[in-house]
Formats: sequence, structure tokens, C-alpha cells
Amino acid sequence: MNAFDWSAFTLGLPAAAGAALAVLLATFVVSLRKGMHRIVDVAWGLAFTAVAVVAFSMSRGHGDAGRQLLVLALTSLWGLRLAGHILRRSWGHGEDPRYERMLGKAPGSRSVYALRKVYLLQAALVWLVSLPVQAGMYVAGSPGVLTWVGCALWTLGFAFETIGDHQLHRFKADPANRGRIMDRGLWSWTRHPNYFGDFCVWWGLFLIVCEAPTAAAATIVSPVVMTLLLTQGSGKRLLEAHMADRPGFAEYRSRTSGFFPLPPKRRSATGQ
Repeated sequence: MNAFDWSAFTLGLPAAAGAALAVLLATFVVSLRKGMHRIVDVAWGLAFTAVAVVAFSMSRGHGDAGRQLLVLALTSLWGLRLAGHILRRSWGHGEDPRYERMLGKAPGSRSVYALRKVYLLQAALVWLVSLPVQAGMYVAGSPGVLTWVGCALWTLGFAFETIGDHQLHRFKADPANRGRIMDRGLWSWTRHPNYFGDFCVWWGLFLIVCEAPTAAAATIVSPVVMTLLLTQGSGKRLLEAHMADRPGFAEYRSRTSGFFPLPPKRRSATGQ
């Protein structure tokens, strides 16, 4: 069991919250100037990176230096890759239909409603989900087995996200695939390799904290919340509702795992 500096960790919580809030508020200002709120999706990964940097700075001298650098590197690599991917994917496009629908129901000022329902909410979620990142900075003692198992799980998740996003990008870039459902590569094993990847990344980061069991007990809410967001919140559930009427999606759904990767089922005779 590794020691954990609760006093220093508690003092760092407001600073981490401030980092997340600063990124989202800055993004809100940019979004108002651009007249488009889909930019907030880029800020999601950037906010986690900002929290990791601040937590790393605040924790110097309180935890294991090697683990601190590891947690900083893993979180920043994940956050910056995600932000870059979403920026490239959304470049040159208009407003996201999700935000159009949401803000179309705003009871008053769309900007105030967006600030409250999108930006401030995301800042709070970043702070909550990043608790294992913050706590990992304050775990004393050299990294042990759980840290390396967590790194392996993180690596699996990062690979699924990166490869899955690359495969989807190449698929969409081919005009011959316009209107078709992506069902190749990792997308033939799970309908959501990117969301499954996120799941692995955040449970992997949580495992690093598990070397200090009391800290793990206090932060387990974070990967649980991320899992719910991915499967029941703004991830899988909303995306599949949006795609439900797409030609070929029902057949794809019937033969492809909804989340955890599994060998694809054989196509039905009518789907061949």
C-alpha cells in the first residue's frame, strides 16, 4: 500500500478546477466570436491536458516524480491527440446539429444557455473525470504492478482510438463510400472503437491510483462517470439514435458488438 498526501491533494483540487474552467471559458469567448459552439469539442481534450499540467505543477515534492511524469505524459498525449483529431474533423464545417437542436430550445438567450448547459457543465465534468489524474500525482512510492497494468490498458485504449479514428477518416475521404456505413477494421469488431478506447484510457489511469487504495476509493466515481457518458450519455446512445435511420445501419448493428470488441457475426443472407 502506497502513502497518499491527502492534504496536498485537497489543496490542488481548486487549482485543477480553475484550469478546466479557464479553458472552457476561453473557448466560450472564441465560440461567440465565431458564432459556432462545436469548437467546445476541441476544448474537451485541451481541458484535461491543462488539468494534468496544473496538477503536476502543484504536486512537485509530494508524490513520486516518476509516476507524476507518467500521468502527465499519458493524459497530455491522450488530450492533445483528441483535440487535434476533432479540430481536423470539424475544420471548414458549420455548427454541429447537436448544438443547433439544443440551443434551439433555449428559454431566452442562446449564449447564456450555452454557457450554462455546455461550457460550465463540461468544465465540471472535466474536473470530476480527471480526479484520478490529479490523485495520481500525490501517490508516494515507486510505480508498481498496478501502474504498469494501468499503462497497458491505457495503451490498448489509445491504440483503439487512434487506429479507429484513422480508419474512419480514410473511409469518409473516399467518395465511393458516401452514404455507406463504416464496417471495416476495428469498426467490424465494435461499433464504437473510439468510445471503447476512451473507456480503457480512463480505467487505465484509475488503476495507477489504485496503488493507494484510499485514494482509489475516493476517485472511482471518475471512470464510472466517464463510462456512463460514453455508453448512456453524449456518446454511444446519442450517436446511434442519430444513425438509426441510415441505410444499412440496422444490419450493421445486428452483427457488430455495441461496445466491447467481439468477432463480427456473419452477414445475413439478405445483407450479403
